[in-house]
Amino acid sequence: MRRHYLSFVQLALVACVAASAMPAGGEPVEADLVLAGGTIVDGTGQKGYQGSVAVRDGRIVAVGEFETAGTPKTIDCSGKIICPGFIDLHNHSDGAVLKEATRRGDCYLTQGCTTLVTGNCGSGPVDAGEYYDKLEGGKVGINVAHLLPQGDLREKVIGNARRPATREELVEMLRLADQAMRDGVWGMSTGLIYVPSSYADTDELVVIAHVVGLHGGIYASHMRDESDHLLDSVQEVIEIGKRADLPVHISHFKASKRKNWGSLKLAAQLVEQAQREGLTITADQYPYIASSTSIMAMLIPDNEREGGNSETAKRLEDAQEAERLRPAVAKALDERDRILISSSKKHPDWVGKFIRQVASEQQREPIEVAMEIVQDASAAGVNFAMTESDVRYAMQLPWVATASDGSSKVDNGTRPHPRSFGTFPRKIGRYAHREGEISVEHAIRSSSGLPADILGMKDRGYLREGLVADIVVLDVDTLVDNATFEKPFEVSSGVEWVLLAGKAAIAEGEIQDQLYGQPLRHESTLPQTASAR
Repeated sequence: MRRHYLSFVQLALVACVAASAMPAGGEPVEADLVLAGGTIVDGTGQKGYQGSVAVRDGRIVAVGEFETAGTPKTIDCSGKIICPGFIDLHNHSDGAVLKEATRRGDCYLTQGCTTLVTGNCGSGPVDAGEYYDKLEGGKVGINVAHLLPQGDLREKVIGNARRPATREELVEMLRLADQAMRDGVWGMSTGLIYVPSSYADTDELVVIAHVVGLHGGIYASHMRDESDHLLDSVQEVIEIGKRADLPVHISHFKASKRKNWGSLKLAAQLVEQAQREGLTITADQYPYIASSTSIMAMLIPDNEREGGNSETAKRLEDAQEAERLRPAVAKALDERDRILISSSKKHPDWVGKFIRQVASEQQREPIEVAMEIVQDASAAGVNFAMTESDVRYAMQLPWVATASDGSSKVDNGTRPHPRSFGTFPRKIGRYAHREGEISVEHAIRSSSGLPADILGMKDRGYLREGLVADIVVLDVDTLVDNATFEKPFEVSSGVEWVLLAGKAAIAEGEIQDQLYGQPLRHESTLPQTASAR
């Protein structure tokens, strides 16, 4: 079993700080750009220190105190933090980065994000080569790293049928997984509450994950259950990691529903025991007490969603079928009593209201409104089902990264979760700087160095000589997540400069027109001539 502890990486990087502060022999540094006189928070989690960062040809060439040759462009960073660009490990901008209105990624650049990881929750493009090609040549404003989405992989081979894969189908999924890894995906994701991802049993996931691991990829899972069966779900992730021999990662680590609050500590104990046994296992979180997904997924059991949301909605048009599912919907509604309708094509006038609020206004029972809204396959909701104490607990764990679970958006009249606009400033500005729940250095590490380590992304995530100059300059005193559940499209403030490979995507707080993002391809650790099957 592969043994790799992130703390070892952290210690090694700390040892490099002094060495990278001045080039050998103290010679002046040749640079195109110098970020001068700020507080360097380098992504290791170690205490920030005063210094500068020099950039040449898109790479960091010096960090700390140094002399420069010539007259490079200099940005005064006095009173500001200079840190690595943030890597959003769990993002759903797969389609958004291909659209004119959202491809620049404004709502993420203004948070300090320089890289989005797509393909999460088992959903997204399966043909990674084709997807990456569409992002080449100045067509995207933020870097994109992709995961192989297991749900769409299964759908491509099997469709939405709720049954085990045949031997032939499994071989085809392995072939496609092998190709995706060779095309540069960073691992595989699952969305085990969604159809058809949930139709794969543990054995099927292990076999595919083994191929991913042979290429040096990770397994990132939206687990089967984040509420009543949270611990069983964590155990499944651990089992997959051990049997497939690859690093595993838990997406949006949380304990949902009131009766499960506090059980996150038990889940963390399972994770840390697995770490002691030699498994590389990590997680991410968004710093909010609400989650968001389709209302169908919230209220209809996954074994009743065969064929996906559209087919399920069609079946619900039949009165007998709707009546049959009514008890299950009622039970789910009782357990999720604060569902905000964030979007609905059939009921746009309900957007921004809670299901129970709509029922009260219309003098109806909540179950009646729920049965109506689940017939809208497009309807999405925000579910206030977590507790603040769990959110604060998770962010203190050294193996929990920050991730939004959002996507690049512009205001379209809906009421989505504000996490797409505020996740990173909320963690760093509110929880770290203003409330002191964690240190600013820890919060920045959870957004930069830690996600880079989790992915195995060796050229980003830290301020270190030789790495790509994805860099953020921020004013932590003014770093605020302005987006709220009432006004979710408000951009964050406090990020003053965002560099992608040394080029300014944000300059003096203003988003620039030029698109500097690029697809980031993982390099397989398996020789081209070797077979992963």
